[in-house]
Amino acid sequence: MKKIQPTLLASAILLAYAPAFADPIAADDQTVNNGKVQQVVVTANPLRNGEGDQILTPAKVLAGDELRDKVGSSLGETLQNELGVSASAFGAGASRPIIRGMEGSRVKMLENGMATSDVSGLSNDHAVASEGAVARQIEILRGPAALLYGSGAIGGLVNVVNERIPTALEDKPTGQVETRYSTVDNGRNVSGSLDGAAGHVGMHIDGNWRDTGDYKIPGSRVLNEPASGSGRLPDSDTSERSIGAGASYIRDWGYVGVSANHLSNNYGIPSDEGSRIDQRQNRYDLDSLVHDPFAGFESARFKAGFTDYRHAELGEDLAPEVVFSNRSFESRLELTHKPLSVGSLGFRGTFGVQTENTHFSALSAAGGPDTVPVTHSTSQAAFLVEETRIGPVALNAGLRYENVRREPVGNVERSFNLGSGSVGALWAFMPGYSAGATLSYAQRAPSTDELYSGGPHDATLTFDIGDPNLKKEISRNIELSLQKTSGLLRWKANLFRNNVADFIYGHIGGLTLDEDGNPGGEFRQRLFQQAPAHIQGVEAELTWNQTGMGWNGRLFADGSRGKLDLGENLPLQPADRIGASIGYRQADYRAGLSWTHARGQDRLAAFESTPTPGYNLVDANFSYTQKLATTDLTWFLLAKNLLNRDIRLSTSLLKDISPLPGRNLVFGVRAHF
Repeated sequence: MKKIQPTLLASAILLAYAPAFADPIAADDQTVNNGKVQQVVVTANPLRNGEGDQILTPAKVLAGDELRDKVGSSLGETLQNELGVSASAFGAGASRPIIRGMEGSRVKMLENGMATSDVSGLSNDHAVASEGAVARQIEILRGPAALLYGSGAIGGLVNVVNERIPTALEDKPTGQVETRYSTVDNGRNVSGSLDGAAGHVGMHIDGNWRDTGDYKIPGSRVLNEPASGSGRLPDSDTSERSIGAGASYIRDWGYVGVSANHLSNNYGIPSDEGSRIDQRQNRYDLDSLVHDPFAGFESARFKAGFTDYRHAELGEDLAPEVVFSNRSFESRLELTHKPLSVGSLGFRGTFGVQTENTHFSALSAAGGPDTVPVTHSTSQAAFLVEETRIGPVALNAGLRYENVRREPVGNVERSFNLGSGSVGALWAFMPGYSAGATLSYAQRAPSTDELYSGGPHDATLTFDIGDPNLKKEISRNIELSLQKTSGLLRWKANLFRNNVADFIYGHIGGLTLDEDGNPGGEFRQRLFQQAPAHIQGVEAELTWNQTGMGWNGRLFADGSRGKLDLGENLPLQPADRIGASIGYRQADYRAGLSWTHARGQDRLAAFESTPTPGYNLVDANFSYTQKLATTDLTWFLLAKNLLNRDIRLSTSLLKDISPLPGRNLVFGVRAHF
């Protein structure tokens, strides 16, 4: 087992023991949006804690100007430079977040605390069916809070919050409209939202329209092959539309509301063969909250959602080749009890139940074998998360028990009983400083495709073969943290190791098959297998005056190693990174410059043929806000990949043939009223 790179570990230690000078008037857990300081609340935590109050849950919340600067055409692009987060980068249309080297179904995607119920976790070419352009904030969570949403969220979860179901009444109509143009792909994007009220009824509407062409690349398409073509990357265009609306009845006792959303997304896959994905989703949600429902409880919350998802993978003639479908109904009941005294200890916590019922399939539209048969899956779960404090030590624990059943047509039914738990402590050894440790144990049921795949996947050019005898995955994780959480100067450093028994992965061998599964075709055989594995890593970050006026800055470093215990590297592991940024805010002006360096990544899995070169990414931003009556009008300019570098992500299956976009200038204006 290779050790963590000394230079990266040194960076973490240096940041951890930075000089402890600070300004006590700096505001905690706040963000600046158009000059206004706002409290940041992590909605995916049932106790509604602030971002810096998360106990044993390393959390990041993107909101306000920071979110608007980083939002891209996919969720992976939006989050790829956050601490410990990388992206799958399967073209401009499909890029999913990877957290600490964990990807796919091990990182759960939520929208307003409910599963997105798409199929993005099955393959990197599938886009997340949630739109960041209309999000109020995006939350990244790990630790005990993740147990509320699924035992399989070993890597963590990402929650996109658009507040489509209002929870408070607005005194007057409020909203935001933004339009932007990007030079690298001739991209045009218009998004907006509007909130209002009539009596005791709160109302919301939002929408997004985006069209981008094939984007420009800095050099040759294929790594180290100048004759492979340059200019624009074929099949990297996107076309996305979404519209959503919600209403709720709000009184002093709480609220009850409903919402509906339609999303359509058509995007290219810049693989050797070239293909497209035509994605459609209709989503319907119900959310209700009752304060003080009965003695001993602060609140009762019931949520339900139905999702009808479908996407077709189109060939060169734009005819469907494989059609993925997922219809899902999910329900959740959460009860938050009032502070409870047990002896000398006081507890705060939430417990509840969750159910999910899905029908999933990936069927051939061209007469060949089905990629995944029609499969009916059900799950029932109960969960509990509690917090308490003993002097300067905060304790947090979570438990979840879940039963998952898979019932495929024409194959073996499987049932899995899953038990997961997490416990840890955060010790405030002096004001503003704390040290923590977390231990967690999680079990994940094999996904439907891992069990029952048996056909071609055109977008990835693989012939996937599942194993209906796969066992459940068992993860044991330890994390140590040290942080300073108050004052102008703040820092944090995390060390983690995750041991996974029976880790499930797709092994790509040398055998090639045709569309019917016979030898000698163009599809690489991918077999789902299991073996013990481990992932370990380090993260460190130092910030100065992140939310106040005047100068601000940030330094960060992160890296991880993922290997099978027998010695083989896990596929598509992220590169080690270091970075720095500097910014300035004053009155109506805001500007910033950031630099990220990624080391070359030569830790290759058996089927990976070429190492990924290192790169330097430089981004910049500038904005000016003017007041027009009751409207804040913000003019902004974003510069991405300012040095026009050839950047390839080691986490992308297409890294050798599809670089990231070249220099991109984004011009836009945003009206907030």
